[in-house]
Amino acid sequence: MTEAGDPIAFVAALPAERRLFGLDLGTKTIGVALSDERFLIATPLVTLSRVKFGKDAAALIELADRHNVGGYVLGLPINMDGSEGPRAQSTRAFARNLAPLDGRPIFFWDERLSTAAVTRTLLEADASRRRRDEVVDKLAASFILQGFLDRLHLAARADDPRRL
Repeated sequence: MTEAGDPIAFVAALPAERRLFGLDLGTKTIGVALSDERFLIATPLVTLSRVKFGKDAAALIELADRHNVGGYVLGLPINMDGSEGPRAQSTRAFARNLAPLDGRPIFFWDERLSTAAVTRTLLEADASRRRRDEVVDKLAASFILQGFLDRLHLAARADDPRRL
């Protein structure tokens, strides 16, 4: 597992031609988004209903295998004051339990206000409550992953303007 730090080092350690999953971990669902192979675009993929950890992990691993995923960007719900509360601790526990079952690296990404931003966008688009409930988690996962991808490319350009 990798703390939010150097996205370039995280991606460099991945096997070639792999994608990333962005995950928005909730108490009832897991929103999943998928990057392209060049790490430019995050696309909302699916919202998984949570059952219990073993089944959740198996579903996630099967989905990752199917989509040629090399690593996870897991949204970490940090409080506005920068502290970590029970939700962040639960997210870290999920990652600790997933790591030995899967082996794919996990990068924690600050997800502050991701669900709120997505919900606001859906409200502005006049999406019905039912539609919002159907898509908010996978869109939040996409928001989290796109933030990581954007930071990755900014870091790469700062490191070497000819990269990416």
